[in-house]
Amino acid sequence: MASSFIEGVQAPLAEVAAAELDPTAGQAAVEVAGNLAAVRAAIDEAHGGALMSTSLDRWHRTLMAGAGHLPSHLIGAPRDAQGWIGGTSPVDAALVTPPPEHLGALLDDLVAFANRTDIDPVTQAAAAHAQFEIIHPYADGNGRVGRVLVGWILTRRLSLVSPPPVSVRIAADRGGYLAGLTRFRLGEADPWVRWFADAVGDAGDASVNLIHAVAKLQASWADRLVGVRADAAARGALDLLPAHPVLAASTVAAALGVSERAGRSALQTLAGRGIVEPFDPAARRRGRPRTWWVAPELIALATAWPR
Repeated sequence: MASSFIEGVQAPLAEVAAAELDPTAGQAAVEVAGNLAAVRAAIDEAHGGALMSTSLDRWHRTLMAGAGHLPSHLIGAPRDAQGWIGGTSPVDAALVTPPPEHLGALLDDLVAFANRTDIDPVTQAAAAHAQFEIIHPYADGNGRVGRVLVGWILTRRLSLVSPPPVSVRIAADRGGYLAGLTRFRLGEADPWVRWFADAVGDAGDASVNLIHAVAKLQASWADRLVGVRADAAARGALDLLPAHPVLAASTVAAALGVSERAGRSALQTLAGRGIVEPFDPAARRRGRPRTWWVAPELIALATAWPR
């Protein structure tokens, strides 16, 4: 169950919790949910067939489904106009991306490279991500799709349950990331691959440490439930927490196949043992649960996770 916590943290989890609990954070919640959905889809697909350009489009559609600033025809489809990064026009831009008429061939070449199995996986992920960012095929959201691509390659090539959250390490050293991409674009691939490999290694170490911390926390929770029946809904709700550190009674009911009243009772039992605590926002949107139940120790682990 601890590995499911890692999937959530890639958003990172603390942001998920904040978005769910803050009734004013509607757009943030949509974006975080899209990120999680795309990552999970990529993980599932990595154990299946080969990557296709339509896979990238599907991830983009999932990521950008709630993006009100993008026209609908640009969600899940390559851009149809010249793009650039930095500056006010292609004249003073830091990077002018390929014209739209070349995107099909470039993406086909990228997908063929991503599907190879005769290259070191980390080097392959580094090069594929950098090339994707140079192609910049979408009107917006390229960074997010490019990070999902990294997860797909590492999961597929290393047979992982969940890839190391490299995006967290990228966020921690944005300057090193952008400098590495620039050097790659100028033909200096080695510095970029070294930076990326270090980021993957750091993310992997942090994931292992976090999994151990979550497992230790779960053991302490089990100790607190001494005296609670083995078949009680509270124990089932306890198992849900690593993947759902913010729960509603309806979520417990649906997951365990019990009534919402039983789900609420289970959460109250956990609250009585200091495992969750209620959060009742003063303002709530129509259709949202009246009360959220939060696992504060789990949220604290995510918040303190090295970035």
